[in-house]
Amino acid sequence: MRVVQGMTDEKTTTESFALDALSSLDGRYAGDIQPLRDYFSEFAYLRQRVRVEIEYLLALSREARLVRPFSGTEQQLLAPLAEKFSLADAQEIKRLEHTTRHDVKAIEYYLRAQLARTSLADVVQWIHFGLTSEDVNQTAQALALRDSRDAVILPALDNILELLATLARKHARTPMLARTHGQPAVPTTFGKELAVFFARLKKQRTLLGEHRFEAKLNGATGNFNALMAAAPQVDWLSFSARFIRTLGLEPNLATTQLLPFDNWIRYFDLVRLTNSILLDAAQDMWRYISDDYVSLPAVSGEIGSSTMPQKVNPIDFENAEGNLGLANALFAHYAEKLPRSRLQRDLSDSTVRRTFGVALGHSLVAYINFARGLEHIQPNEERMRQDLQRHWEVIAEGAQTILRAAGVENAYEQLVTLTHGKPLTESEYQTWVDAVSLGDAIKARLRVLTPISYIGAAEELVERAVQDQ
Repeated sequence: MRVVQGMTDEKTTTESFALDALSSLDGRYAGDIQPLRDYFSEFAYLRQRVRVEIEYLLALSREARLVRPFSGTEQQLLAPLAEKFSLADAQEIKRLEHTTRHDVKAIEYYLRAQLARTSLADVVQWIHFGLTSEDVNQTAQALALRDSRDAVILPALDNILELLATLARKHARTPMLARTHGQPAVPTTFGKELAVFFARLKKQRTLLGEHRFEAKLNGATGNFNALMAAAPQVDWLSFSARFIRTLGLEPNLATTQLLPFDNWIRYFDLVRLTNSILLDAAQDMWRYISDDYVSLPAVSGEIGSSTMPQKVNPIDFENAEGNLGLANALFAHYAEKLPRSRLQRDLSDSTVRRTFGVALGHSLVAYINFARGLEHIQPNEERMRQDLQRHWEVIAEGAQTILRAAGVENAYEQLVTLTHGKPLTESEYQTWVDAVSLGDAIKARLRVLTPISYIGAAEELVERAVQDQ
């Protein structure tokens, strides 16, 4: 950690580091993205690769039987190398990397040194046996993507889904003026609008949870060359597949030096679409707040403007919108960059892959702020009703459809004459109904129509959408 000017090492705190950070994720939003550090920080990446190397060494003994059996005591020596991996351990690897200029070789040398002082000194030559760096790197990153999804990303989405479901149910019958092309349209309900976002996000959440991450362990060109040359008696294809599966990942045997990143990109595309849906919802919320359909409570001590004392701004939804855009820009770059690599590989993918935590970090900040916004909003039912009462023209759809069902040939044209490009009042609508040359039953059906009651099956649709939540 760099020392902030004027501070000693002892006085350098997490807060001062946040003030000095270049990235907003490590600065302003450091608290929000803290859970992701356990998966995507440099420390976490080193620790996860140590874990893969240890698991591989154990598999060479247990499965391939190339390494002598380990005693219980020796297995207890190996496990803590990953489980109790410390900052001092990471710093030692980085010190070695200054010389090697190769991070995976530095990890190998670090592990050799750890075992050299134990009864396992005779097996150090089996560390990283027959592997290429990407066997370790990509397996470690696949684990980070899976584990961060399960522990951080999905719970954050589940929180949003729960909030949306609660609001949708509560306001399933709260009538609201809908808008198409920005213009007053057929009424809906506030709950139904939220239920649509819920349903869209629920599908994404299911797909995200079902995604199986691929990894590979097959050497420098994906052909098991070194492994088969050194130990042809081992069925390396089966060994590789079993090893990857023991880590809870899906093996991919058809690779070059690089695992094709198509599988990971499919996951990122799922997150990107999830983010786009949330961005759509955040923008709609912003508009509802602007139209006073939704109110934000004034919180004591909070300031909405440095000059306008009355302001209460939709900052949570605006924050979410901005961070979702940043995250999706990175996800789009992954989809563009990672499927391509020059021949067997080049290193340009490596630096890009180190930003996975950044993309997911901006996503997480957005999820937290979007949820916070949902927790604070207060739908203004009276304001919604007032707006509906000013726009009786929005029931013209229902009126002309009733006329069509009654056999009136120019039904649509009648309502065009009555409403096209102009507002309609309740009294004007009732006067038109009185003049309709149809029976009392049809007139009664027309009179039942009001902007507030004309909500169709909105309530039932809400319940169907959120019934499993």
